[in-house]
Amino acid sequence: MKNLVIGCALAAVVALSANSEARVPARYTLAGPTYFAPLLKAEVGLASWYGAESPGKTANGEEYDLNQLTAAHRTLPFNSRIKVTNLRNGRAVILRVNDRGPNVAGRLLDVSRAAAERLGFIGSGMARVRITLLHYPKGFAPKGYVAGASPQLLLATCHVPIR
Repeated sequence: MKNLVIGCALAAVVALSANSEARVPARYTLAGPTYFAPLLKAEVGLASWYGAESPGKTANGEEYDLNQLTAAHRTLPFNSRIKVTNLRNGRAVILRVNDRGPNVAGRLLDVSRAAAERLGFIGSGMARVRITLLHYPKGFAPKGYVAGASPQLLLATCHVPIR
C-alpha cells in the first residue's frame, strides 16, 4: 500500500509540473484496441526519413505517400498528432502517426520525405528532434483513463505494483 501511495504521489507531481506537454482529448470512448503509450512529456532522440525506397502499405493499412506529413513511432497509437521539432534549426511540423518504426536501434522516429524537407534534414538523413504529443486519436482511451478526467487525474489514479 505504501508503494502505491508513493508511486501515485510521484506521478501526480510529474503531471502537475510545467514540463508536462501532452494534452489528453476531452472525450473518449472505450471501444477498440487499447495501447499503453501515454507520452506525458516530450521525447528527444534521433529521427530519420524514409522515401520512395519504402513503397507499399504502412502498418495501419494505408498506402505510404512520401508527400504526406506522416511518421512512424514504435508505440503511439495510429492517428496520434505529434509536433516534431528539429533541435538544430528550430523548425517544427505537425505529423500524424500512421506506421510502426523505426526499425533501427537508437532512432526514435521515422518521418516521411515531406516532413524531413520541412524539418530541414533531407541532406543529412537524420536529425535530433523533440516529439511532443498534441492529441491522441478520436476514441482512444489511455489505460486507466476515466471519462472527463484531466491528465493529472489520470496519473493520480495510476497502477503501481505493490511489492
